[in-house]
Amino acid sequence: MSKQKFSKKEAIRVGWNIMKNNFWFFVGILFFTLLVAYLPGLVFDAMEKIDLPTITTVFFIIIAVVFWVVQIIISMGLIHISIKFIKSEKPVFSDLFAKANKIIDYVASSIVYSIIVTIGFILLIAPGVIFMIRFQFYQYLIIEKNKGPIEALKISWRMTKGSVWNLILFWILVMLVNIAGAIALGIGLLASIPVTMIAMAWVYKKLDAVPNA
Repeated sequence: MSKQKFSKKEAIRVGWNIMKNNFWFFVGILFFTLLVAYLPGLVFDAMEKIDLPTITTVFFIIIAVVFWVVQIIISMGLIHISIKFIKSEKPVFSDLFAKANKIIDYVASSIVYSIIVTIGFILLIAPGVIFMIRFQFYQYLIIEKNKGPIEALKISWRMTKGSVWNLILFWILVMLVNIAGAIALGIGLLASIPVTMIAMAWVYKKLDAVPNA
């Protein structure tokens, strides 16, 4: 399981170059993503200080659910944007919502993935880590290739064969890059998040291009 099929250094280098050349685009989508993520929490914090009618409370709960769905769609859009950059295509802001029609497959596969990984961690730590690494690209396969939930997980398992240790080391590197970004007064995350986001998409495309048994 140690056969290397991609370069961690090259992945980060590609991520850095794309981030550098599209910095303000990434700043825009990251701020929008943060706004969608934190706005419901701010609203509910304000609601706790005000005695509101029940119907109003229900309304805000519905709005929170809507925002949760939008967050999922944006997560899908970020993957879509990352893949477009790797394919030398020029993403636009609306690409954040371009894959909304895949949300059912995305959520279904995420639930299955979480169950598999959780079972692996319950049995022993090692199987959980291996499952997490081997199945991780199911999201990319759903977004880019319109695969179904189970098929995406199966393909991810095949394409990561022989790269487990390299992927584990890559994940550690990704965490270190984002920790460095957070240490830089948090501002560094505006660079580190896009870098690692693109690097991950680059690794996916590299592994996808390698024939698997």
